Amino acid sequence: MTADSLRGLPGVTVKLKNQNRGTYTNYQGVFSIVVTKGDEIEFTYVGYKPKNVSIPQNLQSNRYSIIQLMVTDTVYLPATIIKPRPRREQFERDFVNTPVPDDQLEIARQNAKTAQSRLLQQSLPKDGSEASNYTLRNIARSTYYSGQVQPQAIFSPLAWAEFIRAWKRGDFKKKK
Repeated sequence: MTADSLRGLPGVTVKLKNQNRGTYTNYQGVFSIVVTKGDEIEFTYVGYKPKNVSIPQNLQSNRYSIIQLMVTDTVYLPATIIKPRPRREQFERDFVNTPVPDDQLEIARQNAKTAQSRLLQQSLPKDGSEASNYTLRNIARSTYYSGQVQPQAIFSPLAWAEFIRAWKRGDFKKKK
């Protein structure tokens, strides 16, 4: 919640410190995360000071509720003075020689290379959005067939074709 108006903040990052697990608050500022005694939770939100909270070691219950107040963080940037170029020739020279950074599309193309993609996949940590997307997909799939029996692959010609190919390859033989 905001410290000044006690309004719930949506989208606050709630992360376990020194771990690659976390979640986000919903539109009312509510969240749920599994932690152990002694863990430290870090709350971060753009425009607010980050806040750390430790889970007490002497909890009697298996549930713990906290209301975390977030304080506005005011950042003052140094003054910027903009001056015109003294001459047209100098402006043209600087304009031509200024490197132009890659746009988002070019960065996406570079990251889409197979080797680069594998390297990024191994080095980047998993985040709460991946876990929540996986959970939401499973809920949507189970809700889609709510009140009825899910289709069985036994009647699928594609499943039978794959089974026959696996049989011919010898996938079901005992291995010594």
